[in-house]
Amino acid sequence: MNNESPEGRSVMELWQSQETEGVRMSVEQVRLEAGRFQRKISARNLREYVVALMLVVFFGFEFSRAKHLLLLRVGFGLLMAGTAYVMWHLLSKGSPGAANESAGLSSWIQFQRRELVRQRDLLRSVWRWYLGPFVPGLVVVVVAFGRFIRGHAGHPGLLVAADVLIFVAVFLAIGRLNAKGAQKLQRQIDELDEQGQG
Repeated sequence: MNNESPEGRSVMELWQSQETEGVRMSVEQVRLEAGRFQRKISARNLREYVVALMLVVFFGFEFSRAKHLLLLRVGFGLLMAGTAYVMWHLLSKGSPGAANESAGLSSWIQFQRRELVRQRDLLRSVWRWYLGPFVPGLVVVVVAFGRFIRGHAGHPGLLVAADVLIFVAVFLAIGRLNAKGAQKLQRQIDELDEQGQG
């Protein structure tokens, strides 16, 4: 899952300079910054939905092809179910929030902080809701392929091991990418908190 967060520093600078720029301009700029963040989240979610649709089509196609391989059909069925759960979670927990357009500066800062926290928590828990739901289906598919190869071409050990290593590498890369994204969001949250206490 990819994360694109906006520059948090511009919000900090607004907070620091509000006495000289005036409250109205500061509110407008914070609102624009929050809107930019929301658009980035919407774009990320749209990409995830498109990829999920492609995965469901692919898994569904493979499910229909494996007419006489029950275990393989179970695996692809689990992968489709996992994809559906991931999209439901992203829709319910990761969709952009809505703010009161007429709110004041402090309300906009609080709104931006809540959104940063929500997206940070989403990225921190990526192993549970984004990667985890695919594990059962992948395990069943790998086992099913292993049994098929053993019945037709001998011992499947090396091929199964290679598949497992590829899946683990991809999962670790996605987990690391999202962890870095969560750290960036946390830094922005800390900066907002420091300015609020100053």
